[in-house]
Amino acid sequence: MAYMRSSLPNLLTWGRIFLIPMLICVFYIPDLVLPSSEKNLTAAFIFTLAAITDWLDGFLARKFNQTTRFGAFLDPVADKLMVTTALVILVWLDRVGIFVAAIIIGRELAISALREWMALIGESRGVAVSFVGKLKTAAQMVSIILLFLYEPIYFVPTYELGTLLVYVAVVLTVWSMFYYIKRASSILAANSK
Repeated sequence: MAYMRSSLPNLLTWGRIFLIPMLICVFYIPDLVLPSSEKNLTAAFIFTLAAITDWLDGFLARKFNQTTRFGAFLDPVADKLMVTTALVILVWLDRVGIFVAAIIIGRELAISALREWMALIGESRGVAVSFVGKLKTAAQMVSIILLFLYEPIYFVPTYELGTLLVYVAVVLTVWSMFYYIKRASSILAANSK
Protein backbone atom coordinates (compact mmCIF):
# COMPACT_ATOMS: atom_id res chain seq x y z
CA MET A 1 0.00 0.00 0.00
CA ALA A 2 2.82 2.44 0.87
CA TYR A 3 4.54 1.61 -2.47
CA MET A 4 1.39 2.46 -4.41
CA ARG A 5 1.26 5.88 -2.85
CA SER A 6 4.98 6.63 -3.09
CA SER A 7 5.80 5.51 -6.64
CA LEU A 8 7.45 8.21 -8.78
CA PRO A 9 4.32 8.84 -10.92
CA ASN A 10 2.22 9.30 -7.78
CA LEU A 11 4.86 11.58 -6.24
CA LEU A 12 4.74 13.73 -9.38
CA THR A 13 0.95 13.88 -9.10
CA TRP A 14 1.20 14.92 -5.44
CA GLY A 15 3.75 17.53 -6.53
CA ARG A 16 1.20 18.94 -8.96
CA ILE A 17 -1.31 19.27 -6.12
CA PHE A 18 1.28 21.05 -3.94
CA LEU A 19 1.91 23.55 -6.76
CA ILE A 20 -1.68 24.82 -6.42
CA PRO A 21 -1.13 26.95 -3.27
CA MET A 22 2.08 28.29 -4.83
CA LEU A 23 0.12 29.41 -7.90
CA ILE A 24 -2.44 31.18 -5.71
CA CYS A 25 0.18 32.82 -3.47
CA VAL A 26 2.03 34.38 -6.43
CA PHE A 27 -0.76 36.91 -6.91
CA TYR A 28 -0.85 37.86 -3.22
CA ILE A 29 2.79 38.92 -3.15
CA PRO A 30 2.97 42.74 -2.96
CA ASP A 31 3.91 44.46 -6.24
CA LEU A 32 6.90 46.07 -4.52
CA VAL A 33 8.32 42.58 -3.89
CA LEU A 34 7.25 40.96 -7.17
CA PRO A 35 6.05 43.26 -9.98
CA SER A 36 3.01 42.22 -12.03
CA SER A 37 5.05 41.16 -15.05
CA GLU A 38 7.14 38.84 -12.87
CA LYS A 39 4.00 37.47 -11.22
CA ASN A 40 2.73 36.60 -14.69
CA LEU A 41 5.99 34.82 -15.59
CA THR A 42 6.08 32.99 -12.26
CA ALA A 43 2.47 31.82 -12.57
CA ALA A 44 3.08 30.68 -16.16
CA PHE A 45 6.19 28.80 -15.03
CA ILE A 46 4.35 27.07 -12.16
CA PHE A 47 1.46 26.06 -14.42
CA THR A 48 3.88 24.86 -17.13
CA LEU A 49 5.65 22.74 -14.52
CA ALA A 50 2.29 21.28 -13.49
CA ALA A 51 1.39 20.54 -17.12
CA ILE A 52 4.72 18.76 -17.64
CA THR A 53 4.21 16.62 -14.53
CA ASP A 54 0.72 15.78 -15.81
CA TRP A 55 2.23 14.30 -18.97
CA LEU A 56 5.28 12.83 -17.21
CA ASP A 57 3.45 10.93 -14.45
CA GLY A 58 1.28 9.10 -16.98
CA PHE A 59 4.25 8.38 -19.24
CA LEU A 60 6.35 6.98 -16.39
CA ALA A 61 3.46 4.95 -14.95
CA ARG A 62 2.97 3.21 -18.31
CA LYS A 63 6.67 2.86 -19.17
CA PHE A 64 7.66 1.32 -15.83
CA ASN A 65 4.37 -0.50 -15.25
CA GLN A 66 3.60 1.55 -12.15
CA THR A 67 -0.06 2.18 -12.89
CA THR A 68 -2.12 1.85 -9.73
CA ARG A 69 -5.77 2.29 -8.84
CA PHE A 70 -4.74 5.03 -6.43
CA GLY A 71 -2.79 6.82 -9.20
CA ALA A 72 -5.69 6.42 -11.62
CA PHE A 73 -7.88 8.16 -9.03
CA LEU A 74 -5.39 10.86 -7.96
CA ASP A 75 -4.16 11.96 -11.41
CA PRO A 76 -7.48 13.32 -12.75
CA VAL A 77 -8.25 14.89 -9.36
CA ALA A 78 -4.92 16.76 -9.50
CA ASP A 79 -5.65 17.84 -13.09
CA LYS A 80 -9.10 19.17 -12.26
CA LEU A 81 -7.84 21.01 -9.17
CA MET A 82 -5.02 22.66 -11.10
CA VAL A 83 -7.13 23.72 -14.10
CA THR A 84 -10.00 24.92 -11.88
CA THR A 85 -7.66 26.95 -9.68
CA ALA A 86 -5.96 28.49 -12.72
CA LEU A 87 -9.30 29.42 -14.31
CA VAL A 88 -10.60 30.99 -11.09
CA ILE A 89 -7.40 33.08 -10.87
CA LEU A 90 -7.73 34.11 -14.52
CA VAL A 91 -11.37 35.15 -13.96
CA TRP A 92 -10.24 37.14 -10.91
CA LEU A 93 -7.55 38.81 -13.06
CA ASP A 94 -10.23 39.54 -15.71
CA ARG A 95 -8.37 37.55 -18.37
CA VAL A 96 -11.06 34.88 -18.85
CA GLY A 97 -14.81 35.36 -18.90
CA ILE A 98 -16.82 33.70 -16.16
CA PHE A 99 -18.92 31.78 -18.71
CA VAL A 100 -15.78 30.28 -20.27
CA ALA A 101 -14.58 29.15 -16.84
CA ALA A 102 -18.04 27.85 -15.91
CA ILE A 103 -18.31 25.75 -19.08
CA ILE A 104 -14.86 24.20 -18.64
CA ILE A 105 -15.21 23.58 -14.90
CA GLY A 106 -18.81 22.35 -15.25
CA ARG A 107 -17.79 19.85 -17.94
CA GLU A 108 -14.90 18.59 -15.82
CA LEU A 109 -17.22 17.98 -12.86
CA ALA A 110 -19.91 16.35 -15.01
CA ILE A 111 -17.53 13.98 -16.81
CA SER A 112 -15.71 13.15 -13.56
CA ALA A 113 -19.06 12.20 -12.02
CA LEU A 114 -19.94 10.16 -15.11
CA ARG A 115 -16.60 8.33 -14.96
CA GLU A 116 -17.06 7.63 -11.25
CA TRP A 117 -20.52 6.21 -11.82
CA MET A 118 -19.36 4.13 -14.81
CA ALA A 119 -16.52 2.74 -12.69
CA LEU A 120 -19.00 1.79 -9.96
CA ILE A 121 -21.01 -0.31 -12.41
CA GLY A 122 -17.86 -1.82 -13.97
CA GLU A 123 -18.12 0.06 -17.28
CA SER A 124 -15.19 2.50 -17.00
CA ARG A 125 -13.90 1.54 -20.44
CA GLY A 126 -17.02 3.15 -21.89
CA VAL A 127 -15.66 6.59 -20.94
CA ALA A 128 -11.92 6.03 -21.40
CA VAL A 129 -9.95 9.10 -22.46
CA SER A 130 -10.44 9.82 -26.17
CA PHE A 131 -8.37 11.73 -28.73
CA VAL A 132 -10.74 14.71 -28.56
CA GLY A 133 -10.34 14.67 -24.77
CA LYS A 134 -6.56 14.83 -25.17
CA LEU A 135 -6.89 17.72 -27.64
CA LYS A 136 -9.15 19.52 -25.16
CA THR A 137 -6.58 19.09 -22.39
CA ALA A 138 -3.73 20.35 -24.59
CA ALA A 139 -5.76 23.40 -25.66
CA GLN A 140 -6.66 24.17 -22.04
CA MET A 141 -3.09 23.85 -20.80
CA VAL A 142 -1.51 25.99 -23.53
CA SER A 143 -4.23 28.65 -23.35
CA ILE A 144 -3.86 28.95 -19.58
CA ILE A 145 -0.07 29.33 -19.87
CA LEU A 146 -0.49 32.06 -22.53
CA LEU A 147 -3.14 33.85 -20.46
CA PHE A 148 -0.87 33.81 -17.41
CA LEU A 149 1.99 35.26 -19.50
CA TYR A 150 -0.43 38.01 -20.59
CA GLU A 151 2.15 40.49 -21.91
CA PRO A 152 3.62 40.08 -25.43
CA ILE A 153 6.90 38.18 -25.65
CA TYR A 154 9.10 39.15 -28.60
CA PHE A 155 6.05 40.64 -30.34
CA VAL A 156 4.08 37.41 -29.82
CA PRO A 157 0.63 38.50 -28.55
CA THR A 158 0.32 35.93 -25.75
CA TYR A 159 -2.96 37.26 -24.35
CA GLU A 160 -4.68 37.33 -27.75
CA LEU A 161 -3.41 33.85 -28.64
CA GLY A 162 -4.42 32.57 -25.21
CA THR A 163 -7.90 34.04 -25.59
CA LEU A 164 -8.33 32.45 -29.03
CA LEU A 165 -7.06 29.11 -27.75
CA VAL A 166 -9.29 29.14 -24.67
CA TYR A 167 -12.32 29.48 -26.97
CA VAL A 168 -11.00 26.53 -28.98
CA ALA A 169 -10.72 24.70 -25.64
CA VAL A 170 -14.36 25.57 -24.85
CA VAL A 171 -15.52 24.09 -28.18
CA LEU A 172 -13.44 20.95 -27.58
CA THR A 173 -14.71 20.82 -24.00
CA VAL A 174 -18.36 20.76 -25.11
CA TRP A 175 -17.60 18.38 -28.00
CA SER A 176 -15.77 15.91 -25.74
CA MET A 177 -18.57 16.10 -23.15
CA PHE A 178 -21.18 15.11 -25.73
CA TYR A 179 -18.81 12.45 -27.08
CA TYR A 180 -18.50 10.82 -23.64
CA ILE A 181 -22.22 11.13 -22.91
CA LYS A 182 -23.06 9.54 -26.27
CA ARG A 183 -20.66 6.66 -25.60
CA ALA A 184 -22.18 6.10 -22.18
CA SER A 185 -25.83 6.70 -23.13
CA SER A 186 -26.80 3.07 -23.79
CA ILE A 187 -25.16 1.96 -20.54
CA LEU A 188 -26.81 4.86 -18.69
CA ALA A 189 -30.22 3.90 -20.12
CA ALA A 190 -29.78 0.23 -19.20
CA ASN A 191 -28.71 1.03 -15.63
CA SER A 192 -31.17 3.80 -14.80
CA LYS A 193 -34.17 1.50 -14.55
